[in-house]
Amino acid sequence: MSVQEFLWAYMWAVLLLTLGVALYGVIARPNLLKKIIALTVLGDAVNVMVVLIGYRFTYPVAPPILPSLSRDALGAFLSSAVDPLPQALVITAVVIGMAVNMLLAILTVQLYRLYGTLDVREIARRGGGE
Repeated sequence: MSVQEFLWAYMWAVLLLTLGVALYGVIARPNLLKKIIALTVLGDAVNVMVVLIGYRFTYPVAPPILPSLSRDALGAFLSSAVDPLPQALVITAVVIGMAVNMLLAILTVQLYRLYGTLDVREIARRGGGE
């Protein structure tokens, strides 16, 4: 196993561990602020996963500027180029995730003003779960 293959596998393992910890935080933590933080980490980890899925290994690394190439060389360049669709989807997901986080933060502040706590169990006990 080469160093690059090891680092690629290590990166996927850390990403899956991050996804697991974020899911645990969303499901198991009763504090709303911790749930929002875990949800943000989960969204960011999913975005990284989408970018990694769209990545292609190229040896040697393709240049970022398209020079004037022949038809065959252009075909070889395009076959090794990174797919831009996952990157566009991630940019959209980041913007939507930021808007959702702001909405959740505003709702959390309002819940704290109303109930004086961010504990989901306490809010449900006080009648907020009806």
